Amino acid sequence: MWLVLAFLSAALLGFYDVFKKKALRNNAVLPVLFLNTLFSSLIFLPFILLSHFTGLLDGTIVQVAEGGWEMHKYILLKSLIVLSSWVLGYFGMKHLPLTIVGPINATRPVMVLVGAFLFFGEWLNVWQWIGVSLAVISFFLLNRSGKKEGIDFKHDHWIWMIVGAAVLGAVSGLYDKYLMAPVTDGGIGLDRMAVQSWYNIYQCFMMGGMLMLLWWPRRKHTTSFKWHWSILCVSVFLSIADFVYFYSLSVPEAMISIVSMVRRGSVIVSFVFGAIIFHEKNLRSKAVDLALVLLGMIFLYIGSR
Repeated sequence: MWLVLAFLSAALLGFYDVFKKKALRNNAVLPVLFLNTLFSSLIFLPFILLSHFTGLLDGTIVQVAEGGWEMHKYILLKSLIVLSSWVLGYFGMKHLPLTIVGPINATRPVMVLVGAFLFFGEWLNVWQWIGVSLAVISFFLLNRSGKKEGIDFKHDHWIWMIVGAAVLGAVSGLYDKYLMAPVTDGGIGLDRMAVQSWYNIYQCFMMGGMLMLLWWPRRKHTTSFKWHWSILCVSVFLSIADFVYFYSLSVPEAMISIVSMVRRGSVIVSFVFGAIIFHEKNLRSKAVDLALVLLGMIFLYIGSR
């Protein structure tokens, strides 16, 4: 069950990346990111209010549990981690081909794997190790493909922003497992809907502050903001993808290292649309890199059955 949910989340994340790339083209990054956090907050706000003031959602999968500072301090930290990852990722996404960004993000589970070993004692079998190894190899091949487009992984600061976003995303993934794992399994057992709902709310306020301090005073001297329907789609697809993701992690036998790896299968969707919609270059060599990622997913799936 948890593995099927992970694959579904991956597909939704792929469309999220496509809409994000579309929203950021020739557009100001910070207003787009603020609106994304705002729309995501508005999606989950009714669940918070209905759970608090009525009993309509009692016992349903969208009920938001109550909690004081002991709960919210953990969610606030998650908001800081995720928003930091998003800021780096959005700037990198705007300036790099989607067919480069997707495979780089697909290496994120390798970072999660190391953390899962250190903090949760998760062990992989031979099949899963082969899958992880193929993902690592794909990253080095991607560097070769990037050079054909004049992108030097060592000296391009947009690449380093994407890498930084991936590292913070991996930290967030490990933190998610800690937040929602039962106390008996070393976690703190927070309600998944409470985490997803409130971290969006906190991010909205944080991003609003950044927008007013960093972008608004310089809005006439920097990239202007233009509304596009894809901005709303970013929030919708991300919210659904995260809902499915958090639900999969709430399953007791779920392995964060496997869920994170499968979730990076979103690169399939983003790669296809990067070629069709954005007409990106050097697709043949990038397709080899993508094939290794896909092969790695297959080995992981076999190893987790």
